[in-house]
Amino acid sequence: MERTTVATPPGPDPEDLTARARIRDAALRHFGDDGFEKATIRGIARTAGVSPGLVRHHFGSKQALREACDEHLMKMIRRLNDQVRADTTLSDVSYVGAARAAMAPYQLYLARSLADGSAASIFDEMTRICEEWIAGADAGRPDPPDVPAKIRAAVFTAMALGIPVLAPHISRAMGVDMFSPEGDLLLSRALVDLYSHPLMTPEDAARARAGLDRLAGARPPGRRTEENSP
Repeated sequence: MERTTVATPPGPDPEDLTARARIRDAALRHFGDDGFEKATIRGIARTAGVSPGLVRHHFGSKQALREACDEHLMKMIRRLNDQVRADTTLSDVSYVGAARAAMAPYQLYLARSLADGSAASIFDEMTRICEEWIAGADAGRPDPPDVPAKIRAAVFTAMALGIPVLAPHISRAMGVDMFSPEGDLLLSRALVDLYSHPLMTPEDAARARAGLDRLAGARPPGRRTEENSP
């Protein structure tokens, strides 16, 4: 019988052994628990076991500290993505579980950042990585996609990142705290099931696209964002 194991999250970065990293980790906790506006340099310093002056010495400002938190998460996301790409077998490893385990301590921070609109750099980096995977999958598609890979990647990323924002509602549906070990495992299993079983058949998708084409032909051209304008 085949055995499924969970991939080991990337090992600690050498930087994580420093006082600067302790401050960053304390900030991630405070920004997640209290929100950016309510979190204080003094409270972060107390949790990190350093003086407020040392926090300012390393980061200069609370905004710079938040940017360092975002960069840390992006570095972790890149390392996990590189680990997955380096494994060509994917036969006995659950990378969904590995990703969930690696990001679990930062779920509240992500949820807060997404809700207040400050997670642009994280969202853009995750979209960029997702776009690479989608572009690779497109090469083996029998039908050409009718939406650019970047747009599909952005939508997929938004759906994935919506999970921590909606954690209270997901936990209520599960009957357990989503952030608990039991809830995290249940969520991972649900994601694996959803990813591996499409909700639409190719025929359903073809009918839906045809309907969208008819709708698009009946409407005047919509407004375009400045980024997408010629």
